[in-house]
Amino acid sequence: MSNPDELQPPMPNVAQKAPYLVNVVAGKTYWWCSCGLSKKQPFCDGSHKTTAYEPLAYKATETTTVELCGCKQTGTKPFCDGSHESL
Repeated sequence: MSNPDELQPPMPNVAQKAPYLVNVVAGKTYWWCSCGLSKKQPFCDGSHKTTAYEPLAYKATETTTVELCGCKQTGTKPFCDGSHESL
């Protein structure tokens, strides 16, 4: 029997210890990087392919500015919840 801890992917890379302020457009889908390796933060560039992570689709419901998580530790993906403050 395998150890349950072995099934968990390693913690994602911390891209930055602050949120990304992003202007989004209503109806548009954005692909948030969950691995932290993308060179196009906070969006996916395919760098996750060497990890157990997948990008997260986020469809904007209104045209506004949102705070997308930069540390990748948030409990409210893809939005910042302040988790970077404890890193």
